[in-house]
Amino acid sequence: MTKATKILALLGREVDYSYSPLIHNTACRILGLPYHYTVFNIPEPDLIQDALRGARALGIAGFNVTIPYKKAVVPFLDELSLEASSIKAVNTIVNEKGKLTGHNTDIAGFAQPLLPYRESITGKTVSIFGFGGAALAAIEAFKRFFTPKEIFVYVRDPEKACFLLEECGYDNGTPVTIISQKSLEKIRECRVIVNATPIGTKDRNGDNKKSIIPLDRGLIDSGQIVYDMVYNPIDTPLLQVAQHAGATTISGIEMLIGQAERSFTLWTNMPMPVTAVKEALLQEIQQ
Repeated sequence: MTKATKILALLGREVDYSYSPLIHNTACRILGLPYHYTVFNIPEPDLIQDALRGARALGIAGFNVTIPYKKAVVPFLDELSLEASSIKAVNTIVNEKGKLTGHNTDIAGFAQPLLPYRESITGKTVSIFGFGGAALAAIEAFKRFFTPKEIFVYVRDPEKACFLLEECGYDNGTPVTIISQKSLEKIRECRVIVNATPIGTKDRNGDNKKSIIPLDRGLIDSGQIVYDMVYNPIDTPLLQVAQHAGATTISGIEMLIGQAERSFTLWTNMPMPVTAVKEALLQEIQQ
């Protein structure tokens, strides 16, 4: 007799486009682990508590959490890791005999592809577009792994973002300046530009034709690093313009694999076969 299959899943809304099932099911198949990863689309935040209650009852082994529920799940968990507690946002949940623990692997996953540029980021200004869970992870990553002079955070609603920043208990070790998305000129002085919004995602309300930064204003130059957390498609409109300007570009694929690797180990206590998983992912995207 074989062991019962354990279920892992992605919690989000309208996220059928995600490559997370491919990543984790490939890793489990290679290692011969009895897990299956799927997607659960939750239409409304009000259903999150019921979904997690069901997870306890059904013994679902763990979740990734994505747009727009990384903060919404927090009140319904039993415990948070230090990383998740630092920004009050969760992207990974581990279910251990009904006890749900929230983790945040986005922080280290975001930092990983930027580490080779650490020296050039030190003392420079960086910028982030968005203020959801992914943006909070990027802020924390800059704080933990890099020493930028200042972090510009571009948002649609500066007043709301300032309130959320205070709510997170940010300690101002690295100054954070909240700026309206209408005031883009200051990104010219930024060493790193990060898109932490879903703008540019394929098959999402036509977003794949859009860029968080207007493409016709010459705001990006060759001395910058442009990091788009969107991973589908690999070459988003933002990255295409950055490449044309001669900037260094980082695709969301790098963060996707980085955070997935850490989530996988939390669930299975085994290292992910990253090289084989990345090869399968890129092959799927190319097809």
